[in-house]
Amino acid sequence: MEPLRVELNEFLPLRDVVFDTLRRAILTGRFKPGERLMEVRLADQLGVSRTPIREAIRKLELEGLVTMIPRRGAEVAQMTVKGMRDVLEVRRTLDVLSVELACERITPDEIQLLRKAHDEFVTVLKTGDTTMMATADVAFHNIIIEATGNLRLKQLINNLAEQIYRYRFIYLQDDIKHDMLIEEHEAIFKAIKEKNSDAAAMAARIHIDNQEISIIRHIEDER
Repeated sequence: MEPLRVELNEFLPLRDVVFDTLRRAILTGRFKPGERLMEVRLADQLGVSRTPIREAIRKLELEGLVTMIPRRGAEVAQMTVKGMRDVLEVRRTLDVLSVELACERITPDEIQLLRKAHDEFVTVLKTGDTTMMATADVAFHNIIIEATGNLRLKQLINNLAEQIYRYRFIYLQDDIKHDMLIEEHEAIFKAIKEKNSDAAAMAARIHIDNQEISIIRHIEDER
């Protein structure tokens, strides 16, 4: 595994770059649930002082990605069935609302963009690169969210984005599920294109239900 490093960005303060680096390491599974985040070691690895590390850990705690343990310090938050269900219950409701509104409001140009995003997702699945797959998956769903034209809905979904990404990354690593994912995206696209809100809502629910089953199995296997 390549050493952890920061990718400096002239447009972002160092503390934000460090935060993004640590968050990405957690979301992609580089840092495992329960793993301690030791300020001195991380500062040495990234070649920075402890101050931006400490600030990043505080922000990660607020996002629910890090837990502070008495006498132990910061640890990557454990993934529990209860926590996962809490997140996906909200995600399921928001996704269903998104596809229903998209059926009413999506434009012909957005339908073309959604078709293209689905095709790109299918192509990326063949690479086996989970990060690229997750990016393509997010792009597909983001087009639907934008098509709703509802800024409040978009904000609510963005508030859950990081926790959803963590579960999405796990799900996409299971290549046995890839064919099913393609079918689910195709069903969502077809229903929205045909402006069939009932079919779109059902397809969105099935999409989340299957993720829940798969992630529960993963969490239980990791115990």
